[in-house]
Amino acid sequence: MLYLFRFMMVVSLLFACSAKPAGAMPSFTLEILPWDQVKEIIPKQSYFTIIDVETGLSFKVQRRAGSKHADVQPVTKKDTKIMKSIYGGKWSWDRRAILVLVHDQLISASMNGMPHGAGALQNNFPGHFCVHFYGSTTHKTPTPDLAHKIMILKAGGKLDGFLYKLDPYELISVMEIAVNQHDKKLLSQVMSGSNGSLKETLKRVKHMDITQRSILPVEDLPALVGMKLKVRVKWIRSNQSQEENNVQFIIRKDAIEDQWKIDGHAFLEEME
Repeated sequence: MLYLFRFMMVVSLLFACSAKPAGAMPSFTLEILPWDQVKEIIPKQSYFTIIDVETGLSFKVQRRAGSKHADVQPVTKKDTKIMKSIYGGKWSWDRRAILVLVHDQLISASMNGMPHGAGALQNNFPGHFCVHFYGSTTHKTPTPDLAHKIMILKAGGKLDGFLYKLDPYELISVMEIAVNQHDKKLLSQVMSGSNGSLKETLKRVKHMDITQRSILPVEDLPALVGMKLKVRVKWIRSNQSQEENNVQFIIRKDAIEDQWKIDGHAFLEEME
């Protein structure tokens, strides 16, 4: 994939600038590692580099705390500035696919971009932010956050395979994440339609919550290549208006062996 090639170039430059013995060659390989293993690789107080998948920008952080995931802080004011630029100049809870470079290991991960809690470094960052790895959880939930999981798989080059295996109900949950994070690329992977309809979806919806759904056992789904599912959705539109109503999703496959996708044009009609 193009972004993986780009990151190999970025990592090579980072390695070349580090204090390695003359003639040393990097041995890094991209890995998706479980949190139980990663927390030993990056113990508290350790430093590592974060590389943003979408932009290729990198900055240094220190792990300060966290038992269910890593609570980290940018090391310097310059690192904070780079991180904020990755988020378009404003802090956000949106998840982003990242690569963690520690020594000569590359580990797929996910971060959010919202300062919260305590901070201890003189870095213009008011608190810390969270970095998640495969199998890590938030402080309040016993199971991994699906949005973080998706970003970890994206960083590790495994997202396409994950999406291909989703059933229609799981697909709607991923679409909900894509809309709420305004992730056009992810939305295009789960929703059919032109770029115009995808842009219009993200433009018109600020947030959506699926508040109620009726779920049949997957083996009882009635159709092989097309079906309709009704769910209850709460909308917050871009103009801040709110409403809650029933929405019918049309979900199709182009062929039996293809991935399920949500009909984007029908979805926009439901929003009217």
